[in-house]
Amino acid sequence: MRIKTIGLAVAALATLTAIASLAQTKTNIIDEVAWVVGDEAIFRSDIEEQYSQLRSDGSLPKGNPFCVIPEQMAVEKLYLHQAKLDTVEAPVAQVNAMVERQINFFIANLGSREKMEEYFRKPLPQIREQLAEATRNRYIIEQVQSSLTKDVKATPADVRKYFDRLPADSVPYVPMQVEAQVITINPVIPQQEIEDVKARLRDYSDRVNRGETDFSTLAIMHSEDGSAMQGGELGFRSRSDFVPEFSAVAFNLSDPKKVSRIVETEFGYHIIQLIEKRGDQANFRHILLTPKVSTKELQTSVERLDSLRKEIVAGKITFDMAARLISQDKDTRNNKGIMVNHKTGTSRFEMQDLPVEVARHLESMKEGDISEAFVMKDVQRNKDVVAIVRLTKRIDGHRANLSEDFNQLKQMYEASRKNEILSDWVEKKIKDTYVHIEEGWDDCDFRYKGWMKK
Repeated sequence: MRIKTIGLAVAALATLTAIASLAQTKTNIIDEVAWVVGDEAIFRSDIEEQYSQLRSDGSLPKGNPFCVIPEQMAVEKLYLHQAKLDTVEAPVAQVNAMVERQINFFIANLGSREKMEEYFRKPLPQIREQLAEATRNRYIIEQVQSSLTKDVKATPADVRKYFDRLPADSVPYVPMQVEAQVITINPVIPQQEIEDVKARLRDYSDRVNRGETDFSTLAIMHSEDGSAMQGGELGFRSRSDFVPEFSAVAFNLSDPKKVSRIVETEFGYHIIQLIEKRGDQANFRHILLTPKVSTKELQTSVERLDSLRKEIVAGKITFDMAARLISQDKDTRNNKGIMVNHKTGTSRFEMQDLPVEVARHLESMKEGDISEAFVMKDVQRNKDVVAIVRLTKRIDGHRANLSEDFNQLKQMYEASRKNEILSDWVEKKIKDTYVHIEEGWDDCDFRYKGWMKK
């Protein structure tokens, strides 16, 4: 089951590299102070452990890491000090939810909790503590940065001046892009298939409720959700993280030994078990089964959409109207079937950003062409649907220009302006803050000037 995202995007691997040293105690008398920023020290052990983690992840920074890493730590301390002055705090519930997502990510990718602990050479409670500290700091720093740059708003004149000043070799190359419309329908699922799925879930529930087997074991063996590898465990979430049908049942559970009734959502059919509640958050296990569509029903849907395509081509109905009346794709049917790229918020897609089946058809089409019906995987809902697509526009690869790529250039200008503001702020903050760098750590070409007080 896909869970709706909240707040900050999870940069899981980057987070652990940033926090590997946070839990390290400073009881070792041979540990060395490398930097002092304000009233906080940066220890040699902090720097070396983070260097080791970055190296193992293959993400060492450019330049001398023993210059870059402590400077990055020092800049973070400047932002965190400012956050204290501004009383910026991170919401506990949101931090906890993000931590659980990151833990689930690591377990899913490494294979088990034990393998995660082995990889990071730390027990889960310590990993969770480190992740919470790093997530909290990252949130706070981003809030401070957002406050400093909140007034950056690009006018067309700003973007034009920015573009005119760009060196020729800095003008970005925009790969070939397309704009498209889509109509999808869901093949009919035989009622017997649905009943078979429900019967399997009832059997699982009975076995757990009688104490014959663990819910997590059944989830590992049978669940069709990505959480199966974690025994169906979803981590601590708030009610808004799930689709309403799931939340309505899950958050009314009170007995961790019992299993919920069968819940139908857009993803399929679920049974749920409560693990633990913490305030307005809770941790659940679930088993998801998705009824399968028969080859016959897929073919029936293909024939239906091929007939619709013929009517559109013959001018009996427009693609826009057909999308509104017939399409079952809830994301596009009220928008004339226009596909929206959620990465950019626009209707333009590079081919690799499209569903594989859609890209394969659009690749050889001309503007205005409508594909024949085809089966495609709705990855988010883990089911097969049938679709037709119309290529509305093809934009060949080119150097960015104001007429076709204004939004991208606007984003570049705003990012550049924000970076200028933040760099100026850091330079000023350095001047107003006590900084001491120990001998042996100061022979660096730092990004920011002023660290070395004269």
